[in-house]
Amino acid sequence: MTQKVADSGRGRSHAVHRALKRAILDQALSPGAKLPEDSIGERLGVSRTLVREALVRLSEEGLVDLRPNKGATVARPTLEEGRNLFLTRMALERLVVETLSGKLTKEQIDTLSAHIAAEDAAKPEHALSIRLAGEFHTLLAQMTNNASLIRYVNETVARSSLILALYGRPHSSDCAVSEHQDILDHLIAGKSDAATKLMTHHLDSITTRALLPREDDRNIKDVLSAYAVAEGLA
Repeated sequence: MTQKVADSGRGRSHAVHRALKRAILDQALSPGAKLPEDSIGERLGVSRTLVREALVRLSEEGLVDLRPNKGATVARPTLEEGRNLFLTRMALERLVVETLSGKLTKEQIDTLSAHIAAEDAAKPEHALSIRLAGEFHTLLAQMTNNASLIRYVNETVARSSLILALYGRPHSSDCAVSEHQDILDHLIAGKSDAATKLMTHHLDSITTRALLPREDDRNIKDVLSAYAVAEGLA
């Protein structure tokens, strides 16, 4: 009986973690939003203890900020943190690609193909599209059966999704879906070098096209030229 109660408690704790994590990644809870334990517990029908456990776990994943005497909030990573994160993520996912190239089973290929189809169907919904795009990368990591790699990819992808929600600019998700399909095709064919280059390009494109502008070295005159014309100053 005691074991069943313990198992039930762990199950509910995981469920609270999953619910909060999905709400954050779906942008239902915005960066900086307060996360009061009592309100969350009341809404989810669980104790504050279980909520606190979930918040601590989310904090370890970089999705929640916990501050003494100030409570929990959805994390607000800086642009610099975002740049560093994506550099780390690129290195991790190159290892994922190298591990999986030419080794995917039919079941794994079917799973990834179905996920890409779901991404394609979700394109009109920006928040859902971000989450599914991230899950494609965590699916790949899971297929390596490397526990450490799975953990670190999961954490960086989750954090990346939060940064996308905070800083991302609207863009077509057609490219992301087609790039995922191209990555899968290269992995199936065992083209490790091509798959690695494509994954690097894919993640680099996210940081520049949809997320983080690189260090801006443009001349201020060039930046202001269009504004000068608009105001009749040129």
